Amino acid sequence: MARPTTPAEAWAALRAGNDRFVRGAMEHPSQDAYRRSEVAAAQYPFAVIFGCSDSRVAAEIIFDQGLGDIFVVRTAGHVVDTTVVGSIEYGVDVLGASLVVVLGHDRCGAVAAANEALVTGVMPQGFVRAIVDRVIPSIVTRPEEGADGDVHIAEKAVLLREHVRSTVQMIRSYSASLAAAIEEGRCAVVGLEYALEDGQVHVVEALGEIEPH
Repeated sequence: MARPTTPAEAWAALRAGNDRFVRGAMEHPSQDAYRRSEVAAAQYPFAVIFGCSDSRVAAEIIFDQGLGDIFVVRTAGHVVDTTVVGSIEYGVDVLGASLVVVLGHDRCGAVAAANEALVTGVMPQGFVRAIVDRVIPSIVTRPEEGADGDVHIAEKAVLLREHVRSTVQMIRSYSASLAAAIEEGRCAVVGLEYALEDGQVHVVEALGEIEPH
């Protein structure tokens, strides 16, 4: 299969791979000895996937991709810092990926911990707190003008989607080069929600064109 070169082609390839995974008809492409030798000298992934470190959400598996196909960045709760943004920029600006995926999932422990901290005021210990601190701003909503001035916790059903949306917007606002790539149509960013039970991904937010004209 030819390497996807546009955001729409990249999204179509990932969507097709996820469909194969859901149906249990995985092709396991680009995973043989020839492919290993082919990509040894250089890599040209067509997409960057920034997802949660959760052991149940392995990007290459759920999108049925192989060696050299996707450039994967993972942190617990897909929290963003400068090294994450730099890694995504590397995937797009240096390696030529045309799509960035923010991959969230249901039953996320980091989102649950952030919600628990907001509800109870109890923060986790150690450096786990740093993860929760970065998730909290995504899952609270500010009141409309003229309201009581308090911060309100979003309904549990939308916490994950709000965190995915916030992460998508954060990537664009933090990176001038990625914002330019989106504006020029060289790259798109799509936020997805992954369902652990059935393995399907659903679009939450998209910046740029991910569907063919």
